[in-house]
Amino acid sequence: MAFGAPCQADSMSAPLLPLTTAAAPGRRRIGVALALGAAITALFIVVALVAPFWTPWDTGVISVQGRLRPPGLQHWLGTDALGRDLLSMLMKGATASIGVACVAVLVGAGVGVPLGLWGAARGGWVDELLMRANDVIFAFPALLLAILMTTFLGPGAVNAMLAIGIFNIPVFARVVRGSALGLWTRDFVLAAHVAGKGQARISYEHVLPNLAGLLWVQLSIQLSLGIVAETGLSYIGLGTQPPRPSWGRMLADAQTLTVLAPTLAVFTGIAVVLAVLGLHLLGDGLRDRLDPRLQGAGVRP
Repeated sequence: MAFGAPCQADSMSAPLLPLTTAAAPGRRRIGVALALGAAITALFIVVALVAPFWTPWDTGVISVQGRLRPPGLQHWLGTDALGRDLLSMLMKGATASIGVACVAVLVGAGVGVPLGLWGAARGGWVDELLMRANDVIFAFPALLLAILMTTFLGPGAVNAMLAIGIFNIPVFARVVRGSALGLWTRDFVLAAHVAGKGQARISYEHVLPNLAGLLWVQLSIQLSLGIVAETGLSYIGLGTQPPRPSWGRMLADAQTLTVLAPTLAVFTGIAVVLAVLGLHLLGDGLRDRLDPRLQGAGVRP
């Protein structure tokens, strides 16, 4: 009785309201990060989808008289060295950068996720071979590998997609394989195996659904890295080629005009930073929201 009395007193003196109040700020922080990241990402996606069909000004029209104008009522963000509206150029650049990043990530996930599931299911020499192949690709920095590939294949948006996508394959394969290995020891997977289901069916019906939250988070992270990689490739002339606008090419052109028109580099840099920040906030919010430890839920059989 003496040992149990303090526990009873603590439970009587500590109502549920303070516990709920203490947990509420954490939930609010998660909600703010997720909502802000989703809003920023959605804005850039909408801009990237609308830009091929509409921009405030035609980016193909060159105006010598209107070159390097400061921000104003007619051109909200000013004009570049060829007299083109900077806001319109940024909108078209969003289409190029986000489009290349999305395709590259889809290529990486489309190949890397099945490879990771296969390695976790088979184990043995198959898993070892896949991991060693991943180590070979990881031995090269991502941007350096992309530069080597685009140099060999030639500059262009398609080759940039391929180069960034190939680097994403081992990223998704390693992430999926590491998480799937833990799931293969769970009771519901063992029960499915006893029921006569094959490895491929178990991976698709039981393992992959429990990795959905992890994959969404990894997709958002790799998208942000894809935007940075495409911007870097375009900056050195190996990504999206002119006359198609791209954020990297715009930064390269603006570096020689930092004294005459510093807003060219500033506004373009802000666009890149906001796009990457939005995806990182989205990934952090999804991770916190989908983490079973924060939700008090386990894996789904």
